[in-house]
Amino acid sequence: MELEAFAHSHDLKISKYFKENESGASLQRPQLFLLLEIAERGDILLCEQIDRISRLTAEDWKTLRGLIESKGIRVVSLDLPTSHQLLHVQDEFTARMFEAMNSMMLDMLAAISRKDYEDRRRRQKQGIEKAKREKKYRGRPVDESLHHKVQELLSDGKSWSKIQTLIGCSRATIAKVAKNSSLSEE
Repeated sequence: MELEAFAHSHDLKISKYFKENESGASLQRPQLFLLLEIAERGDILLCEQIDRISRLTAEDWKTLRGLIESKGIRVVSLDLPTSHQLLHVQDEFTARMFEAMNSMMLDMLAAISRKDYEDRRRRQKQGIEKAKREKKYRGRPVDESLHHKVQELLSDGKSWSKIQTLIGCSRATIAKVAKNSSLSEE
């Protein structure tokens, strides 16, 4: 994995991995906030790409950045070379210069990441609207395998919460399967 290779090449020890399944465009990120809760001053938040933490609105980015700074955590991203420079700085002047440069780069990349996110959403919406006008839009296809598993668990009398835990699907999916199941039984 790239993170391990990077850490090894810079003599860093990865103490814990956090895998976030929430969108990088949302501040509602349980794993990120768990990381921020347990991290200590001087720890490094190492990520593969800066947009994984920075696709936020300007206000949310300021909030997150404030939390990171207040904890004294440094952000190092594989795709942001200026962040690597801070790992081996020996003197205060150079450290301050790289901190200022890195801070500016983070803010710029956060703005660029958000713009890219919004552009992709806009283009996607335009494409869907065009497909609907041309009667070609079908929406997201149903995951037949997942629906079959949900149906089996519902038939076995499992609760919705248990089904969520067992197969990791949303309550909306369970509701859809349950509704379709009751319609087909009528």
